[in-house]
Amino acid sequence: MAVRKAGRMAASVAAVALLGAVVTGCDSDDDGDWMGGGKKSPSASAEPSDPAAKSPSQDTGPAAKVPPASVNDLAKVPTAVKGGVITVGEPSAKHTVKVYEDPRCPFCKKFEENGAQALVAPLAAGDVKVEYTIASFLDNNFGGDGSKNAANALRAAVDTGKFPQFHSALFTNQPEESDDGFTPAFLLKVGAAAGIKDAAFDKAVTGNAHKAWVATAMKAFTADGVSGTPTVEIDGKKAPADSLYDKADFAKALKDAGVS
Repeated sequence: MAVRKAGRMAASVAAVALLGAVVTGCDSDDDGDWMGGGKKSPSASAEPSDPAAKSPSQDTGPAAKVPPASVNDLAKVPTAVKGGVITVGEPSAKHTVKVYEDPRCPFCKKFEENGAQALVAPLAAGDVKVEYTIASFLDNNFGGDGSKNAANALRAAVDTGKFPQFHSALFTNQPEESDDGFTPAFLLKVGAAAGIKDAAFDKAVTGNAHKAWVATAMKAFTADGVSGTPTVEIDGKKAPADSLYDKADFAKALKDAGVS
């Protein structure tokens, strides 16, 4: 009996270990039944929200936290938009890192708060540029408009000159993946936490001004053959998934690619 029980325990441990090894990102093919739990967010069956249905003054949600101080090192780094891609860094930078993210993806948050911190110094020094392709497939998986709202706000942040700060603040304040928490009202709070005081930004966020660009970005994500987030490429070569969630590990991946 003891042997049989030990065998069952070993099998359970192995299953958990295997699951931990497999789940390394958000899959665009996921139907919302995450990790086989058989449950979706209550918002998954709800109709998409109307950004104009609730004014910022009516919001009673949480306050937004300020992003890490490290992002201030990128205050003078140029940002540009071409097609569905937002590029941060000097156009002449020798190296290019492509980052594919969905604002609701918790693994993207994990990457931004850990591995991506190794990009701050080379970005500030002009050694690398980062091309962001912002997806919004998790709205289909879990319901709501949070990813699209956040992508719209990210595009609006470019025009304020504070995209790096807002991008960092966005993931600092990311709601639970199944919670459609990136409402326009909350995104205005995130903008304030990132130091954005701009009436045009507020109008773009509440009015969904960059709806067409959000669709273009999603098309770019699909056209590149990417199926999950975060996906990171360094000079055209996919970075190892196990390097993304630790600053030292991703710094090594950058160094191996010649990024100083």
